[in-house]
Amino acid sequence: MKHKTFKDCRDHRDNKDERDKKDLKDGCKAGLAVGKAAPSISSISSISSTWSFLSFASLLSFLFAGCTTGPDYVRPEVAVPAAWSTPRAGGEVNQAVAVTEWWTTLNDPVLNDLVERSVAANHDLRIAEARVREARAARGFATAAFWPTLSANAVASRTQIAEQNFAAAGGPPVTLGASADPAGISRSVTIRGQNLSVTRSVTGGVPSTSVSLAPGGGGGGIDRTNNFFQLGFDAAWELDVFGGNRRALEAADADIEGAVETRRDVLVSLLSEVALNYIELRSAQNRLDILNQNILAQKNTVELTGARFEAGLTSELDTVRAQALLAELQSNVPRLQTQVETSIHRLGVLIGHAPGELGPELSPSAALPAAPAEVPVGLPSDLLRRRPDIRAAEREVAAATARIGEAMADLFPKFFLTGGISGQGSVLGDVFQGGNQLWSIGPGISWPILQGGRIRANIEVQNARQEQAAINYERSILLALEDVENGLVSFAKEQDRRASLEAAVAANQAAVRLANERYVNGLENFLDVLQAQQQLFQSQDELVQSQSFVLTNLIALYKALGGGWETSD
Repeated sequence: MKHKTFKDCRDHRDNKDERDKKDLKDGCKAGLAVGKAAPSISSISSISSTWSFLSFASLLSFLFAGCTTGPDYVRPEVAVPAAWSTPRAGGEVNQAVAVTEWWTTLNDPVLNDLVERSVAANHDLRIAEARVREARAARGFATAAFWPTLSANAVASRTQIAEQNFAAAGGPPVTLGASADPAGISRSVTIRGQNLSVTRSVTGGVPSTSVSLAPGGGGGGIDRTNNFFQLGFDAAWELDVFGGNRRALEAADADIEGAVETRRDVLVSLLSEVALNYIELRSAQNRLDILNQNILAQKNTVELTGARFEAGLTSELDTVRAQALLAELQSNVPRLQTQVETSIHRLGVLIGHAPGELGPELSPSAALPAAPAEVPVGLPSDLLRRRPDIRAAEREVAAATARIGEAMADLFPKFFLTGGISGQGSVLGDVFQGGNQLWSIGPGISWPILQGGRIRANIEVQNARQEQAAINYERSILLALEDVENGLVSFAKEQDRRASLEAAVAANQAAVRLANERYVNGLENFLDVLQAQQQLFQSQDELVQSQSFVLTNLIALYKALGGGWETSD
């Protein structure tokens, strides 16, 4: 399979960056040329109304709408084989993939019920669904940048001024009168400003001044407190001249789509895990049933050899050997019982229940399901459309590409429209009286001049992340192709092994029957009987395992094909 080299992709991206920069430059020049015919900044003050000014701002935004920094996203091209390399020898057919509800092809009602319950309550799936909601909510951060911001502010205060600060509060001092004591030793002069009385006295040639809050002369007392009220609104609107906000929105949309695909991938994994654990449960139960049947047969053999020993027809060695084989068979029981219990526990957790809740429901043994006669696998190119993990990886590339443009927009100035209105007064009802109002409206610009290389470094970071995402996308395709090829091989070859084991079981059953007959008739020694019984049990156990392997390989193939996620979309 031939792929574009990473150097080719990088050169393509670099050339595209140059084209994008040229397009940006040409588009901005065109916008500025048209903008010369528009009102200048100095003429904005002559616009008679706010709506006229906002119309002008909208015109500016429209003129610069074509100036979008960064590369436009193009889906990476990855070559895939025209057909699968593995020969289809196990019932696979090269037809359109039909894996929407692949588990139903096993015709097992219990499995169908477990799948339905797991889709409704599995915790991993619920976490993935919450992440989708998180991504959708995060998109609100990107969309909010396109709208004006409006904030309200209010201030209410009551202040008290220190007593000595009132000396100058009443305006020019006014002399009210003077007096002297009878001895002529002291003299006092009283002056009063607005709501303020000040007394100055000279005693023994030493002057002193005192401030009194009591009414003086013909005035009233001093009011040291006052109220202050202020209400206002501030608004700002960033014009997305160079497309940084648009690139952020593109990235947010890609993040949502990636989260949706990741949730689908979790669902595909969940479906296969439920089916695999169910097959393992039935396999362990069937192996345990065969083991118990062999244990029962071996107990009969122990009784037979014991009776023949008592009758003097055989040696005690035959009895001991029969007992040893019985003990060996019994030693396998706990291991299989453990597999049964752990599979039940795992299935319980997968459907959101406590580990032991499914015990009464699943403990009774049941036969293994039968594999379908045909398994449509489609073409390798179908994987790019079906596999959720590939689709999620592709969306990561799209998001990373958009964030390059978002980072590049920081190199250019940002244009704002700002405005505000407020009112203030000592009485709340006077705040919005004509003489107490203050308002402003006008454009603003912010352009980073010296950032210590922060912006350039961020652009390099985003380029590196986009590069990683592109490599990961290509890798995910190769891994998907590997999964399917391995699934095809395993499914086909295990069916060949199962056919051979079926023949081996039939032959060993005949061998055990003949060995027992010859032993009873004294034509064979007991060692031949034991060997025939051991071979029969081993072949029966391996046959059950092979039957389960055929099913587990089939499930792995369905998972590799990306089947099942449509059920809950």
